Amino acid sequence: MKVIEPATEKVLADVAEAGVEEADRAVARAKAAFPAWRAVTPHDRGLLMRRFASAVDSQAERLAQLEARNVGKPISDARGEVGMVVDVFNYYAGAPERLLGNTIPVAGGVDMTFREPLGVVGLIVPWNFPIAITSWKVGPALAAGNTIVLKPAALTPLTAIELGKLALEAGIPDGVLNVVVGAGRTVVERMVQYPDVA
Repeated sequence: MKVIEPATEKVLADVAEAGVEEADRAVARAKAAFPAWRAVTPHDRGLLMRRFASAVDSQAERLAQLEARNVGKPISDARGEVGMVVDVFNYYAGAPERLLGNTIPVAGGVDMTFREPLGVVGLIVPWNFPIAITSWKVGPALAAGNTIVLKPAALTPLTAIELGKLALEAGIPDGVLNVVVGAGRTVVERMVQYPDVA
């Protein structure tokens, strides 16, 4: 599919469009990766997320330029949003060690709560602040030990694709963060049909 730059109305990139088969494969990859990702110690998951934040920081200007061109926003806004992504990932890097349950005294014993990952989560991101909103969804999902099928808006998928690549470069295991670009009526409808996708 063609991604158009709003400022020039010219093609900025050609992206492979996902359909039902690609959505199926992404869910299967996330499901297969879940047991190992869930088993990563909180400390090590936090370290991987800090490396992810550092990888984003090292590519901040390139990501900001891409976001500005793909969304059609001022470069100063895009730079601020990429800086926010680094902050969000660094914040959630500390979360795996803070996922604490509660104990509440009740008649006849104690009520206990546990915080556990859901498994495969489907994350859908709109077009207007794609890199920032992606981080707000991906950060807590990774911190909690979930694996992800991320569906960015078809109009603005480019930074989500780049975040997927940077996650791998940072050492987040293959299959943990899957980016599927396609029409919502196809990909999202397929994602929500799976009982395995939270």
